[in-house]
Amino acid sequence: MKTLAPPPSADDYRESMGRLLVLYTQVDRLIMEICAERIEHAPDLDAKLALAKQVGDESRHVMIQHDWMQQFGTATTPLISDTQEALIRSHFRELPWLEFLADMYLCVEALGSEAVEAIVPLADPGTRESLHVPLTDEQDHVAFGITRLKSELEQLSSADRAAFLAGIPQRIAALTDTFLGFGLNVAALFENVGANYEVLCDDVRRRRDAVLEQVAA
Repeated sequence: MKTLAPPPSADDYRESMGRLLVLYTQVDRLIMEICAERIEHAPDLDAKLALAKQVGDESRHVMIQHDWMQQFGTATTPLISDTQEALIRSHFRELPWLEFLADMYLCVEALGSEAVEAIVPLADPGTRESLHVPLTDEQDHVAFGITRLKSELEQLSSADRAAFLAGIPQRIAALTDTFLGFGLNVAALFENVGANYEVLCDDVRRRRDAVLEQVAA
C-alpha cells in the first residue's frame, strides 16, 4: 500500500507556492510577447484581433501576479533562464500558423491552465484570488484556439487533416519534454503545496484527450 505523504509545512508551502507564482507569471509574460510578435504575421483580421486581445489579457495577468507576489513576499528570481526563454521564443517564431495554434492553445494554454487549476483548491485565499481572472481569460484563449484550429483543418484535404491530427500528441509530448528538460523540479513544487503530482498528471492527460476530441470532432 502506498504511504500517504505528510502535509506540507507552512514554510514549504510558502516557498513552493511562491516559485509556482513566479513560473506562472514568467510563462504569461512569454505568451504575451510571443502573441504580440505574431500579430503582424496572422493570416487575417479576426486572428490579429484575437491575438491583440490575448496580449492585453496576458499583460493584465502579469500585473495581477506581480502585485500579488509583492504582497505574498516571494522571491522573484526567474525559474526559466534567459537562454531557455530565447529557445521558447525561437520555437514559436518559426512555426507555421496551424502549428502555432496547436502548440500555443492546446499545449501551453489548455494543458498549462489545467495544471494551474489543480492548485487553486489548495491555495491560500490571496493566491486563489490572484488566479481567478487569468484562468477565466485562458478559457477564452483556448476556445479561440480550438475553434480556429478546427476551422483551418476543415480547409485541408481529408488525408492532410488526418495527418495533422495524428501528429498533435507528438507535438504536445515534444513541448512537454522540452519544458521538463529545463531542469525545474515541478513535481516537488506541486507536492509541496499539497497536490498529488501523479493525480495532477492524470488530470492533464485527460484534459489533453478531451481537447484532441474537440479538435477532431
